Amino acid sequence: MFSKKSAPAAARQAPSSVAAPRSNGHPTFSVFGADLVVTGNVTASADLHIDGRIEGDITCASLVQGESSHVEGAIRAQSARLSGHVHGSIDVSELVILKTARITGDVAYDALTIEQGAEVNGKFAPRGHAAAPVAADAHADDEGGTRLTLAS
Repeated sequence: MFSKKSAPAAARQAPSSVAAPRSNGHPTFSVFGADLVVTGNVTASADLHIDGRIEGDITCASLVQGESSHVEGAIRAQSARLSGHVHGSIDVSELVILKTARITGDVAYDALTIEQGAEVNGKFAPRGHAAAPVAADAHADDEGGTRLTLAS
């Protein structure tokens, strides 16, 4: 029970929320099920799909949030598709807010799509301009700047 032998290297490593790369070098897709509650920050180099509850900040490459999901914390990702509840700030390059989403918090983005019926209580601002809210009728500039799309 209490031996001085050292465990194999694989057994000594703590589990990680970061997905292990596949043999081709691309990260895997991690799923947080509907019955899962995580208290603490989640950081992953992989893409995440969340159906459960996260009470902490999320940082990942790409995030897909299910309708029944609840996030209490900040979200930072390259892309995100949100359809559940979020209470916290969002900083995402490409953001899609689906009609079932209920968001409380400020949103920073490069490209934004919002389906009719989504609810957001917070300020929208293009990334790098956090102090200046964006009007709902904003258009992309000629140089490929910030883009806001309202979907029906």
